[in-house]
Amino acid sequence: MALVERTAKITWSGDVQKGGGTLNLATSGAGGELPISLPTRAGEANGETSPEELIAASHAGCYAMAFSNVLTQAGNPPQKLEVSATVGLEREGAGFKLSGSKLVARGTVEGVDDAQFAQYAKQAEQACPISNAIRGNVEIELDASLA
Repeated sequence: MALVERTAKITWSGDVQKGGGTLNLATSGAGGELPISLPTRAGEANGETSPEELIAASHAGCYAMAFSNVLTQAGNPPQKLEVSATVGLEREGAGFKLSGSKLVARGTVEGVDDAQFAQYAKQAEQACPISNAIRGNVEIELDASLA
């Protein structure tokens, strides 16, 4: 049984090519209604989100929490972590697939050198539930260094 469950909802109108929808983070209500459509998914964002951007947000958030936890458990809580995730979409046959997720982490952590930071960064990637959910299906790249 799940410890916690979260819900997101989409309301979609029209066909996939010309239609569109709105995304609502139903559990939290954060962010209001976010527009989403195929043309902006496969082209310019134009103020709309996409499943790939949402996966990137999930991956960055999850990884930042995991990294903070690894550092804290090692006795070196971070003063600051800046994490981004970039998720790619590419064509595969008649459809699409995620091409990878690149995590970039920069941190300010007292008492940790570059080698230790890199070691903790890898440890955090292995502990991140989103990394664990996509690993094996999507290549995960990690670029971590002290700020």
